[in-house]
Amino acid sequence: MAIFSLAGKTAIVTGGSRGIGSAVVKTLKKQGARVHILDLQPPPEGPEGISFHSCDITREEVVAQTFDKVAGDSGLDILINNAGIAHIGNVENTSPAEFDRVFDVNVRGAFYCMAAAVKHMKKNGGGSIVNMASVAAMVGLNDRFAYSASKGAILSMTYSVAKDYIKDNIRVNSISPGRVHTPFVDGFLKENYPGQEEEMFEKLSKTQPIGRMGNPEEIALLVLYLCSDESAFITGSNYTIDGGLTNLNT
Repeated sequence: MAIFSLAGKTAIVTGGSRGIGSAVVKTLKKQGARVHILDLQPPPEGPEGISFHSCDITREEVVAQTFDKVAGDSGLDILINNAGIAHIGNVENTSPAEFDRVFDVNVRGAFYCMAAAVKHMKKNGGGSIVNMASVAAMVGLNDRFAYSASKGAILSMTYSVAKDYIKDNIRVNSISPGRVHTPFVDGFLKENYPGQEEEMFEKLSKTQPIGRMGNPEEIALLVLYLCSDESAFITGSNYTIDGGLTNLNT
C-alpha cells in the first residue's frame, strides 16, 4: 500500500478555493481523498472531482447543514480548518467591529466546523482535524493584534478538542506557518507599497532565517501527513513550518 494514501476518505477543506487552501485541496485529491471545498467563492480552476459548497462559516446553521450534506452516507474523515482573514492594526487602532470580524471568521468559524465535524467523526469511528494557526500565535508581530489573538485561540482550541475527543479516535493538530507566498501577499504589497513591491517582498522573505517565504505546496504536504494514517500516533500537537522564524531569529 502506498504511504500517505487517503483512498476512500472524505475531506472538507474550508477556504479551499485559493492560496494555501487550494494547494491542500489538490494534494488531498491527488492522494485519493474525496475533497469538498467550503468557501464563499468557487475556485477559479482545480482538479476534476472536487465538490464546491458555498458556505459562510460564521453561520452555525449553514455550517451544520453543509456538513450533514457532505457526510451523507459515507461519513467524514478529515477536516482542514483553513479559512481565515488577516488584519493589520494594534490595540489602539483596531476597532471593536474589526476585532469581532476577525474572531467571527477565524475563531467562531473554526468552532462551528469542529463541532459539526466531531459529530460525524464519532459515528465514523474517528477522524483527523487540522487547524491552521500561525506563528503569530507564538511570537510578537508588529500590527497584528486581532489576527494574533485569533490564532492564539486556534492553538488553544486545538489542544482542548484533542483532549476531549481522544477516546473517540479523533486526532486534532494544528499547523503554524510563517510567511507563505500566496496571492494575498502580492495583493498586500501592491496595496500598501506601490512601486516598492519587489523591495518589500525581498525584505519580508528575509524575515525567515532560511531566506525565503514558504510556498503553499510545502504547507499542504504537512497537512497531508497529519491527515494520513502514518501520523496515527500524533494528536494535540502544533507544528511550526516557518523557515526558522520562531526559534532561530536573534
